[in-house]
Amino acid sequence: MALNKALLKGKIEGILMDMLQRENTSVAEFATRLSDAVDDYVKQGELNYTGGLIAPNGAVTGMIQGNIQ
Repeated sequence: MALNKALLKGKIEGILMDMLQRENTSVAEFATRLSDAVDDYVKQGELNYTGGLIAPNGAVTGMIQGNIQ
């Protein structure tokens, strides 16, 4: 799946709106929620390998099956 910048923006706006509506806010909670949103965003990324390795039958290409951690 490609990265969804609009979804990340929506999550950040939601976090900010929630934090602004509170009487007591927490910098640590904001940082945790924001870093979780960014972490989820980055883990959506895919890597499409297009070349560099050579196999006996030619160049290696394709989609890498794995997770960004």
